[in-house]
Amino acid sequence: MEYNVHTLKNGIRILHVPVASAISHACILVNAGSRDEEDAQMGLAHFIEHLIFKRTEKRSTTQILNRLESVGADLNAYTTKEYTCIHASFLHPYLDRTLELFNDIVFHSTFPEEEIEKEKGVVLDEIASYLDQPEEAINDDFEDLLFKGHQLGRNILGTPQTVSNLTKKDIQSFVGKKYRTDQIVVAVLGSYPLNKLVKIGEKYFADVSENTTLNSRSKPLVNASLYQIVDKQIAQSHCMMGTQTYSLHHPNKTGLLLLNNLFGGTGMSSILNLQLREKYGIAYTIESAYSPLSDTGVFAIYFGTDKEKTEKAIQFIRKEMNKLKQKPLTEIQLHKAQNKFIGQIALGEENRIGLIIAMAKSLLDYNHIDSLEIVFQKIRQVNAMEMSEIINEVFDESKWTSLIFNPVE
Repeated sequence: MEYNVHTLKNGIRILHVPVASAISHACILVNAGSRDEEDAQMGLAHFIEHLIFKRTEKRSTTQILNRLESVGADLNAYTTKEYTCIHASFLHPYLDRTLELFNDIVFHSTFPEEEIEKEKGVVLDEIASYLDQPEEAINDDFEDLLFKGHQLGRNILGTPQTVSNLTKKDIQSFVGKKYRTDQIVVAVLGSYPLNKLVKIGEKYFADVSENTTLNSRSKPLVNASLYQIVDKQIAQSHCMMGTQTYSLHHPNKTGLLLLNNLFGGTGMSSILNLQLREKYGIAYTIESAYSPLSDTGVFAIYFGTDKEKTEKAIQFIRKEMNKLKQKPLTEIQLHKAQNKFIGQIALGEENRIGLIIAMAKSLLDYNHIDSLEIVFQKIRQVNAMEMSEIINEVFDESKWTSLIFNPVE
């Protein structure tokens, strides 16, 4: 897909993706997330994402929320361990309105004390709601084991204690230090000429004070494997098992993305779904996921099942892993896996808001954006020998950590 990048003097990049459509999509992506918090500030990045919608120098909460919704647009945001993203979908005429609002909430929020206290209650309710969903909570507890003692193990929401103790000073310090202008991308997908987008981008972001302080992230150590069972008042067992693996920049990243898609990724035809759900009826949900990060990655398998079926499910997963280790993929199997993955990526292009966020993230991560043709070429270039090496390395269970939520009476 065609794109252009215009870099402002302060380092903020404007990403232009021309697409003929009456609907436009935009995001502002900041390379700052929960891994950038101090030890006593767990949940701060996510808390800030909430608070930027509360009050700015010229708008109340109601005015912020109505600014785009009053013209039928959608405004939302999310926080990850490495990024904060604000995004919007809107009709073509409202580009100026959208980018002006992005500027206002990201760079001119006032974080009033009464809103801070009010929003703490909202986030505490969010934490409680999250903990009531074991299929969600186990993911964070698993990563806490996997990255024991490191910022990447933290729950993005924080804990009730850390959120309750957050202050306005904490918020202002984090934004001032971590919202670095050379690590911010403002991206727009829509039917706009480049010169118009650059003009509006300059209008709203050129005057943002330059901040190019160095990134202070520390790379996590690879911890010893762990096996932990936690008793909980829940209806069924939940299990996660996996390992640290390749980062965003590792040459095996594409191969592992392909392996994950084949083994337990999107779709009903994955190996794990066909075996555990369709053949044996053991688990309603069985999936694998590979999440590459800037300096490491996570490959993990999740399933939920009846307590008495947990060990059998683990045995079947190990059996399928060992099959792939002992009998490498044939060229025909590999070709089918590549076709499936390529088709899913191509269909994913229809999700335009997801697409523009992914392109902005690629610009932050790699300083360029691969075309679909290049992405497909990289997938096609993965050969059976590479896949075998990746399978044997990633499926080495001596390096795996496992966590089971065990239902008790």
